Amino acid sequence: MSLTFHWFLPTNGDSRHVVGGGHGTPATASGRDRPPTVAYLSQIARAAEDLGFVGALTPTGAWCEDAWLTTAMVSQNTERLKFLVAFRPGFVSPTLAAQMASTFQRQSGGRLLLNVVTGGESHEQRAYGDFLDKDDRYRRTGEFLEIVRQLWDGKTVDLAGEHLRVEEAKLARLPDPVPEVYFGGSSPIAGEIAAKYVDVYLTWGEPPAQVAEKIAWIRELAAKQGRTLRFGIRLHVITRDTSAEAWAEANRLLDGFDPETVKSVQAGLARSESEGQQRMLALHGGGNRDGLEIHPNLWAGIGLVRGGAGTALVGSHEEVAERIKEYAALGIEEFVLSGYPHLEEAYWFGEGVLPRLAADGVWRHPVGEQKAAAAQVPFAS
Repeated sequence: MSLTFHWFLPTNGDSRHVVGGGHGTPATASGRDRPPTVAYLSQIARAAEDLGFVGALTPTGAWCEDAWLTTAMVSQNTERLKFLVAFRPGFVSPTLAAQMASTFQRQSGGRLLLNVVTGGESHEQRAYGDFLDKDDRYRRTGEFLEIVRQLWDGKTVDLAGEHLRVEEAKLARLPDPVPEVYFGGSSPIAGEIAAKYVDVYLTWGEPPAQVAEKIAWIRELAAKQGRTLRFGIRLHVITRDTSAEAWAEANRLLDGFDPETVKSVQAGLARSESEGQQRMLALHGGGNRDGLEIHPNLWAGIGLVRGGAGTALVGSHEEVAERIKEYAALGIEEFVLSGYPHLEEAYWFGEGVLPRLAADGVWRHPVGEQKAAAAQVPFAS
C-alpha cells in the first residue's frame, strides 16, 4: 500500500505568517501578503505535482475565492495534479453540480475530487440564502448525494425528498471517471451520511486515540450499509532538518499572533455549530502557550487564529514521518496537508519527509520511481 498525500491551495491568501479565519470568520490581514492569484496558485500546484502530491484541496466559504472557478483555471497550468474541490450542496442544484463535475472531468482529464461540506455555521449559510438548520442541512446533503450518485450512474432520476426535488433529471454525458467524494463531520447524522454515500471520510488532526475512535465509529456505520470507506486526515505541517528548527518556526508563527486577533477569532469560532470545530477548540484549551503540544509532534497553535483544521505536525523530517506512520497504522490512508507559506512548505515536506516514507516502503511517487529520480537530477549546461 502507498499512502496518498494531497497539498492545499490557499485561495484565502498566503503568507509567511498564519492566515487565520474560516468557519464564518474573515481571513486575517496576513492573507493579503500573497494574494491568491492564478499565477501564484499555479506555482504551488506545479510544485506539489512535481514533489509527488496526488491532489490539492481548495476551501469553500466567504473567506476565500470560489473553488470551482479557481481550480478550473489552475488545472490548465498543471498536468497530473487532481483538485479536491470543496463545495456546499445547498448552494447549487444537484443536477447542475453533477453536470459541472462531469464537465470538469472531461476538460481536466479526469482530475476532479469532490469535498462535500455541509456547512456548520448558520449565520454564514444565511448570507448565501440558506436558512435550514444544521440537521436539515445534513439531511439535504444526503438527498443531494443520492441524486448525484444516480445521475453519475446514468440513471434518469425522479426524487421528491424533504428538501430537494427533481423530475426526469439525466446527464447527457457522464463523468469518466466518476469523481470520488470526500466528506467530514463529527455529529451522529454526519456519520450516517458518510457511511451511506462517500468514498473517503476526512477527520481533522486530532490526537491518534481520538482519530482511532472516529475510524471505528465510521467503519461500523459503513459496515451496516454493506460499504467500506477509506480514511483521510487534514493537518498542517512544519518540518525541518532538526526538531529544534521546526519548533523555532512554530514559535515564530505563534509570536506573530496578535492577541486581539486571537480573541476575535476565538469569539467567532465559539459560536460554531460544528462539532468538529468545537473538538478543535477543545484541543488548545484557550491558548496556554505551554500546553499546545497535545501529542508528540502534534501542535494545536494554528487553531488559535484559524477555523477548521487547527493542528500541525511539528518536528524533524524523521519525527514527522514517524507520526504519519502512527496515523497510517490506525487506518489513515490519505493525508491532506498544508503549511505557511504553502510554496516553501511543500518543498520542506516533499524533499524532507516523502523520501523517508519512500525508503520505509509506505509511499511511492505517483509517476514512478524512475521519473521521480529523473526530476531531481540537477540541470547541467
